[in-house]
Amino acid sequence: MDLSDSFEKIPVNVFSTPKQGSAFVARQIADFIIAKQKKKEKCVLGLATGSTPKSLYTELIRLHKEEKLSFKNVITFNLDEYYPIDNKALQSYNRFMQTNLFNHIDINPKNIHIPNGEVAKEDIKEHCRQYEKMIKNAGGIDLQILGIGNNGHIGFNEPGSGIYSKTRLITLDNSTRIANAYEFANISQVPRLAITMGISTILQSKKIILMAWGSAKAPVIKKAVEEDDSEQVPASLLQNHDDVTFVVDEAAASELTRNKSPWLTGDCDWTPKMIKKLW
Repeated sequence: MDLSDSFEKIPVNVFSTPKQGSAFVARQIADFIIAKQKKKEKCVLGLATGSTPKSLYTELIRLHKEEKLSFKNVITFNLDEYYPIDNKALQSYNRFMQTNLFNHIDINPKNIHIPNGEVAKEDIKEHCRQYEKMIKNAGGIDLQILGIGNNGHIGFNEPGSGIYSKTRLITLDNSTRIANAYEFANISQVPRLAITMGISTILQSKKIILMAWGSAKAPVIKKAVEEDDSEQVPASLLQNHDDVTFVVDEAAASELTRNKSPWLTGDCDWTPKMIKKLW
C-alpha cells in the first residue's frame, strides 16, 4: 500500500477513457456470471440507469453477441424508477433497460425486476416491501453497479438519506431534476418523486462497483472517497462496505489528492510542470 492510500478510503481504479473503464467492469461482470454458471448457480445483479452505464451495457451486449456470454442464469434488480411514470414512457428506466440492454441479450424476462412507476400511490409502501422481499428471496445482490450524482446520490438516495434506509418513495433533489431535465421536454415535466432502493439495501450487496465519468463528477468523487462518511454525501457511506471499488476516468479522478496535490502523498515525480503547479 502506498502513502496515497491513506487519503483514499475506497479503492479507485482510474482509466484513460469511459470506454476502457466500462470494458473493465463488463469483464468483471462476465467473469462473475461465468463462475456462477460453472456452479449451476443464479447470478444476481443490481443495475443502474442514466448516461454513466450506457457504455457498460454496450460492452455487455458485445460480449453476448461476439463471445457468447449467456445471461440465462442472471437475475436483475434495478436501483430506481421515476414516480409516477408510464413503464413505456421514453424517459422511464423500464424502457431504458429494455432499449439499452435487455432487448439484446438472452435474459429470461421473468428474472428482470424494476421498481414500478405505475403502481397506485396507496400501494407504494407494499410495493417497496415486496421489492425488498424479492431481493432477499433471490439470495441478495451478488454485484451492485452504481453511478453517482453530482450531489453524491446513489440510486435516488438524495443527500440526507439514512444509512439504514430501505426501498421507498423519495422526493428528488432539485439539482437532480435539473441534471436529468435533458431527458424531458422541460424541467417542469421531470417527476418530483422516485422509487429507489435504500442505502441499507445497497450496502447489503456482496460486491459494489461505482462508475463515474467526466470532470463534473470529480469534486463529488473526492468527497466520497477521501472525506469522512456522511449522509450529506450518500456515496461516502460506501466506505462502510468491505468490497467496494470506484471505476473512474482520468477526468473524474482529477480532484483526488494523488492527482491534485501528489506531493502530499509522498510519492511525487518533481517535473517542471509539477513544480509550477505547487507554486
